[in-house]
Amino acid sequence: MTMDVTDLDGVLVVGGGLAGLSAALAAAPRRVRVLSPVPLGEGCSSAWAQGGIAAALAADDAPELHAADTVAAGAGLVDPVRAGLLAAEGPGAVQRLVGLGAPFDRTADGGFVLSREAAHGRARVARVGGDQAGRAVMAAVIAQVRRAAHIEVHEGLRLRGLLQDAGGAVIGALAERDGVLTAFRAPAVILATGGVGGLYAETTTPAALLGEGLAAAALAGAVIADPEFVQFHPTALDVGRDPAPLVTEALRGEGARLVNSAGERFLLAQHPDAELAPRDVVARAIHAERAAGRGAFLDAREAVGAHFPEAFPTVFAACRDAGLDPRIEPIPVAPACHYHMGGVLTDADGATGIPGLFAAGECASSGVHGANRLASNSLLEAAVFGARAGRAAARRSVALRPSLRTEPMTRLSDPDLQRLRKAMSRDAGVVRDAAGLGRLLSLLDALGARAGRAGPLVAARLVAECALERRESRGAHFRADYPAISAEARRTLVSLEAGRLSRKAA
Repeated sequence: MTMDVTDLDGVLVVGGGLAGLSAALAAAPRRVRVLSPVPLGEGCSSAWAQGGIAAALAADDAPELHAADTVAAGAGLVDPVRAGLLAAEGPGAVQRLVGLGAPFDRTADGGFVLSREAAHGRARVARVGGDQAGRAVMAAVIAQVRRAAHIEVHEGLRLRGLLQDAGGAVIGALAERDGVLTAFRAPAVILATGGVGGLYAETTTPAALLGEGLAAAALAGAVIADPEFVQFHPTALDVGRDPAPLVTEALRGEGARLVNSAGERFLLAQHPDAELAPRDVVARAIHAERAAGRGAFLDAREAVGAHFPEAFPTVFAACRDAGLDPRIEPIPVAPACHYHMGGVLTDADGATGIPGLFAAGECASSGVHGANRLASNSLLEAAVFGARAGRAAARRSVALRPSLRTEPMTRLSDPDLQRLRKAMSRDAGVVRDAAGLGRLLSLLDALGARAGRAGPLVAARLVAECALERRESRGAHFRADYPAISAEARRTLVSLEAGRLSRKAA
């Protein structure tokens, strides 16, 4: 395999979602190079987000209330200072997106149309066209990136590793296109590579999101926080599609009800907020109904009915494509991997503790999601912390020295990847136990013997080993063999040392 080398006196952004592009725009006037595995706007979770972006935009709301809801949803593991920062900068971040052309739905008097979603105490989710927020926001941001003179975009490049100098500082990244490796060297690298949804057979995210940014950072020595916490969206369209179309939570905010095959609202007995309970509660309730053979369906016939095509066009199109009409029949739903709360540990400006390496968005752990992300905080986190990482990375200016570590991560064959995905959904899914996690780790050992240090295997091991170690049920992490929550709320902090996970002091 041949290798090219290219240098940049500026910022290298790996990833083309909202976090990465927010970072690229915020780094101005410093030169920025964006590497994306696919054309901008394709294959990133940001563009697939339906519900919207949460912020305290209403007269009866306040950042302090938003921060309190964020902390409560995170089941004891949210950093309250970071949550406060996210909520305080949220309204400004939304207004910046408006300035870029994001066409949020508006009321007659010019305010934002706001929805209430699970675990929010107020209606504070700004939407676009009912369920098209991600696509519309990304279109506006991408247009600005394409116009920006300080940004150059390279598409079709997949991350294969990070470059480090003899002192351990990150000085670039390895990326591959059509079998050709290129070493992109730069004084600052921002990882914005998304989550781990593609590691699961049932996922609402692009299947190409395999945790390779997380793996690359771990292999470079970064501290990884809370990798066991994977959020499963309660309502993916259960029609056998890969990825599974998302049935937005905004439908439940509008009054849609979850029922089983007998028409019973099974959430009423699970939580006082019923359908608007935290996502982990709703996901486990649906999982239990399906496991018991009673099925799970979202009934929006009364709440939305004939208005479905214009109110929720994305969900309506997915249903019709599957031969369903949600105006006259309930929608079959099932939990699916949706978001990774864990990631590369960062400070408030995206710094990882490794000189030259920053992270933002879903591949990072900024401290605002804890054990269970609050609905529609993901786009907000990407915009707020992506911009903060971009500004911080732009301030870094050092002379590039010869790289020390250039060994690329290996690739996993498609048959092995499919085996991994099925095992992750079965053994590291909505409900976990020691037997299943042990079985999963044995499979990872077997696959690793053939594939070496493949990025998906590194990422999957971080999830599985830390899930096995956490002997309690907290937030999105539920252990059938340890169903109680521990009195002590502690974060997981680990790093790779000589190929093995080493726990760090929290």
